[in-house]
Amino acid sequence: MDIPGQNKIDWLFLSIMKGFVTLKNENKVGKIHFFHPKGNSLPSTIIKSLIDCLNRAENDPDINIVLIESSGSSTFCSGASLSELKSVKDIKSGTAFFMGFAELLNKVRKMSKFVFARVHGKVVGGGVGLVSACDYTFATEKASIKLSELSIGLGPYVIEPAVSRKIGNTAFTQLSIDSSNWKTANWGMKKGLYAHLSPDIETMDEALNEKAELVASYAPEAISQLRKLHWKNTQHWETLLPENAKITAQLVLSDYSQNFMKSLDQ
Repeated sequence: MDIPGQNKIDWLFLSIMKGFVTLKNENKVGKIHFFHPKGNSLPSTIIKSLIDCLNRAENDPDINIVLIESSGSSTFCSGASLSELKSVKDIKSGTAFFMGFAELLNKVRKMSKFVFARVHGKVVGGGVGLVSACDYTFATEKASIKLSELSIGLGPYVIEPAVSRKIGNTAFTQLSIDSSNWKTANWGMKKGLYAHLSPDIETMDEALNEKAELVASYAPEAISQLRKLHWKNTQHWETLLPENAKITAQLVLSDYSQNFMKSLDQ
């Protein structure tokens, strides 16, 4: 897109303030890159753009696999947008808010192409759900993990199926109860959240690019059929995740959660 002069400056400023999501095809690898100034959080606009890019990658015959990555050097994703969460005042708006995560996870689940993740830094809440839904994740030793929902009066209901599927119920129980504490990237590697762990970003990218280009060279039909095998017995997510979104919407209206939200303004 050719944006001239002052318009380009204005566009860049808005992108920085509101965040953005882009899709770029590199050697049959569809790289979905997202950014938000508040720790690469996931407001509804970013979630919708992620789903749109996943749809575009799915329908592009020149893309064989997808890679999800984010900007910066410290945080991969800080999860749900707290500013949007604070604006939830009833069940309808709360359900709509959490349905964004349900739709994103279900979109990843239904892809016919492998979805890789590049996790360069910390992952929180809904970000852990997104990483869990990806098929193969590369991470650095700075990619600490936390499910903070319980500490603010909620629970990781919408993302639970994805997280439990990836790391098992026991590890999910530990992670969800330890809502104020970080788990190390090494813990994530041992539990299966991460498939490859590197000491730094440069080493991670080298390994990631090699693996991504190799897998992208494989037969698309073989990838599609194997992914169906990997994701067997998850069709019920289509109704389960929306149900869990309603549960979370009810909790966010509780006195505990509302008082927590108010404390953020003090």
